[in-house]
Amino acid sequence: MVDSTNEYVMREAPTLEAPVMVVAHTQTAGQGQRGNTWESAPGQNLTFTVFYRPAGLPPMAQFSMSEAVALAVVDLLAEYGIDAKVKWPNDIYVADRKICGILIRHSIMGGSISYSVIGAGINVNQTAFLSDAPNPVSMRQLTGSSYSLPELEAEMAEHLERRLQRISDPAYRGTLHEEFKRKLWRGDGELYQFRDTATGQHFKARIDEIALHGPISLRLADGTMRTYAFKEVAFE
Repeated sequence: MVDSTNEYVMREAPTLEAPVMVVAHTQTAGQGQRGNTWESAPGQNLTFTVFYRPAGLPPMAQFSMSEAVALAVVDLLAEYGIDAKVKWPNDIYVADRKICGILIRHSIMGGSISYSVIGAGINVNQTAFLSDAPNPVSMRQLTGSSYSLPELEAEMAEHLERRLQRISDPAYRGTLHEEFKRKLWRGDGELYQFRDTATGQHFKARIDEIALHGPISLRLADGTMRTYAFKEVAFE
C-alpha cells in the first residue's frame, strides 16, 4: 500500500533505474488530473506508475509520450473486446464513461526530457463507485467478467514497452499521432458542447485537428476556428 504510485516514484526517482513499473493494489491518495483524487477500491483495479527515460526526446515531444501511453491502454482494453477511445488530452473513455485516467510528469534537463513519471489508473473489477465522479465504468461492468490483476499488469507493461521503445524517432511519432487522432473520443466530425474555461462560455463545435505538440483546434458551426491548450477548454 502506498499514498500514490506517482508520489512514490517521484520521491524515489534519484535512486531508480529506468524503465521500472510500480504497481499498487491499494492507494490512499491516488491522483488524477488538475489535483483531483482517483477513486480505486483496494485490490480491485490496476493502478501503476512507470519511471521512464526517453533517449534524446525534446520537450516539444511531451505530447507524443501522452499519446503512446493512452494508446497502450486502448491496446490493452481491445484485447478484452472493449472499444475504448482517447478523450483529449489523455483520459480513456468507453462510450461516454471514463475507464482510465492518466497523469504524466516530466523532468526536463539540458534541452531534453530527462525522465518521465507515467501514472495511470484503470478501473478493472470495481462495480460500485462512491465518489462524485460523474461517469466511471470498469472492465467488469462492461463485460460481466472479473480479471486477474497480475495478468493485466504484465500485459500493460508489454503494451507500454511496445509503444514507447521508438518514441525518440520523429517518423514514429508522426505515425503515432495519426493513430491517436483515429482513436479520438468525439472525433467523428459531429458538433458537441464545450466550455471555455477562462470565460465560462458554452459553445458547440467539432474537433477539427490535434496539433503534434498537443493543442486542440475546434470548428464552430459558423466555421470559426478556436485553438486551445490543455485545461483551456472542457468537454460537456
